[in-house]
Amino acid sequence: MSLSQVMADKVSETWLTTSKKLFTAKREACLVHIYPTGPTMGCRYPLTDRPLVLGRGEDSDIRLNDHSVSRKHAIIEPSADGYSVSDQRSTNGTFVNDKQLDGARLLKDGDYLRVGNCLYRFLAGGNIETEYHEEIYRLTILDGLTQIHNKRYLDEFLEREVVRSQRHHRPLSVLAVDIDKFKTINDDLGHLCGDFVLRELAGVIRGTLRQEDLFARCGGEEFVVVLVETTTDGALLVAERIREAVAAHQFRFETTPIRLTISIGLASTTGALPVTANELRHEADLKLYEAKHAGRNRVCS
Repeated sequence: MSLSQVMADKVSETWLTTSKKLFTAKREACLVHIYPTGPTMGCRYPLTDRPLVLGRGEDSDIRLNDHSVSRKHAIIEPSADGYSVSDQRSTNGTFVNDKQLDGARLLKDGDYLRVGNCLYRFLAGGNIETEYHEEIYRLTILDGLTQIHNKRYLDEFLEREVVRSQRHHRPLSVLAVDIDKFKTINDDLGHLCGDFVLRELAGVIRGTLRQEDLFARCGGEEFVVVLVETTTDGALLVAERIREAVAAHQFRFETTPIRLTISIGLASTTGALPVTANELRHEADLKLYEAKHAGRNRVCS
């Protein structure tokens, strides 16, 4: 066999191997529905060698019955390097990792795809089954919109910390956080803007906390922070730092600036007296209501 023939065979073998890998990756790639919650949460949509249309129209491959979604909103198409997504002149735009698309974009493993109010996770790693089940587990403990912990995880965490606080007589504090006049934002600027505010706010607050603390969304515009081994005085400092950080942050949805403030209620225990997780949460909520009635944008303890 000639040298040229050997080289040609090597090139052919390399091409076949690469093509097989690309075909396998394409065959295994999928979208996972992670928001909003409901019967479709966690649904997996395999991506194949044909285009996939997301929209409100009856002929869409993934039909989304949501007012924020256009009839033909976005399309995902196979390419030489994987899959690319492009917007189809939708009313509200298509976003990847919160950045609006301007033309086609290649999807990378783990990317978040937003179509109107609906959020998907793109998976294209070496072991899709493992990644998929890990994503489903994440959905059981994380809020799909904000990617912080959800109420289920909050309840379990707070129960454990209350027990530990009483056993070792260690302080524990809880902050109940609520966005001021959030309904006005939704009514005036729409739910897309409301979702943006919730995600942006979560990022701002998360940046002010320690790794050992817990930050969770427990419904709507309500959040809870659990400050482990933190006294009332220490928690007051944290709460004020959070409130000031939110008030100073420049929230901007598309071209619209938004002035946002929050109210915070604080409850604490030293661990010396019997208390339950529900009682701590209830006390923090009462203080939150005091902050609201006192004029908002403040901390009450």
